[in-house]
Amino acid sequence: MSEKLTSKTVMELEDKYGAHNYHPLSVVLAEGKGARVWDVEGKEYFDFLSAYSAINQGHCHPKIVKALTDQAQKLTLTSRAFYNDSLGVYEKYVTDYFGYDKILPMNSGAEGDETALKLCRKWAYTKKGIPENQAKIIVCADNFHGRTITIISMSTDPDARNDFGPYTPGFITIPYNDIPALEKALEDPNVAGFLVEPIQGEAGVMVPAEGYLKKAYDLCKAKNVLFIADEVQTGIARTGKLLACDHEGVRPDVLILGKALSGGVYPISAVLADDEIMLTIKPGEHGSTFGGNPIAARVAIAALEVVKEEKLAERAEKLGKLFRDEIKKIPSDMIETVRGKGLLNAVVIRPKGGKTAWDVCVKMAENGLLAKPTHDHIIRFAPPLVITEEELMHALEIIKKSILTFE
Repeated sequence: MSEKLTSKTVMELEDKYGAHNYHPLSVVLAEGKGARVWDVEGKEYFDFLSAYSAINQGHCHPKIVKALTDQAQKLTLTSRAFYNDSLGVYEKYVTDYFGYDKILPMNSGAEGDETALKLCRKWAYTKKGIPENQAKIIVCADNFHGRTITIISMSTDPDARNDFGPYTPGFITIPYNDIPALEKALEDPNVAGFLVEPIQGEAGVMVPAEGYLKKAYDLCKAKNVLFIADEVQTGIARTGKLLACDHEGVRPDVLILGKALSGGVYPISAVLADDEIMLTIKPGEHGSTFGGNPIAARVAIAALEVVKEEKLAERAEKLGKLFRDEIKKIPSDMIETVRGKGLLNAVVIRPKGGKTAWDVCVKMAENGLLAKPTHDHIIRFAPPLVITEEELMHALEIIKKSILTFE
């Protein structure tokens, strides 16, 4: 296709040739740098979604892109049928970085969750002594762990579940942020694990009560149940700590990472655990052709180095407080609630004159800022963590101007 593509042409192509499994804002992006992106016509926007927190290190971070291009010219993929000269280096780096004995590398966040579920069940039968095929895993209502058949089997979202059955058994669903419900569920001797998001991102940045994670962890320990944290969206400095679990001093038995593990440059996920858990899986029992490939290994090292070198967790902590304080000052009764941690925040929008969160997002896009509603009435705001205070204040002016349009 030789002619210059316009936004209209690109959207028509996607509509005609692509599956209709997403409903994007009408913006066609062609370039990105740091906290900003540009559409095909050259209009500039602040990116306040960061590919659902995959781009914590900013768009096209030069160090991460260099790691990608350098390795891509040497060796891209060997599969795990052979050793390569990058994987072991990465495995040592990442296990030291997060403080675990072992890593199992995969590609997508959903694969990370699936890996953790298999690991938990394997441990249940070979270590805890639960009778075969009887292991249960506790999950939370309103969770989002991906969209595979097994993961939607533990979802309470009708859009994720409807018309995709039959569903995978073995899950106990309890309310999120409900310690008594967890205590009751843990009375079942066949419970092997508790899978939880430290903050429920897709549910609308639902932040649990202070102490919830620590109490949940302690209850799991008392019952010899694995505490499994899905930090695919909340991890890698997004919430003002390296991991959201760090806010309560909790070290998960099984840690699931993805998204910003690559800085948005490449699909990379990982499951971390100590030997007693990880070594229950033997050769041939789990894997991935692309998991742990040389490009992924070098990219992930660079992405994690950027987090430390640029102190992105500290930046997220400081700028997150500023963001919430400033949003609360906006004089609009459309703003019902502001919540979040670090630079993972949500504003609950009260519909006004028939205008909803979607309309606010459309108006913000017109004014040069991109965000997306979740569950119709909630807007999630999650800019790249490299955003400067000056850029953040500029972005806040756009948000304020957009919301006040509806007054």
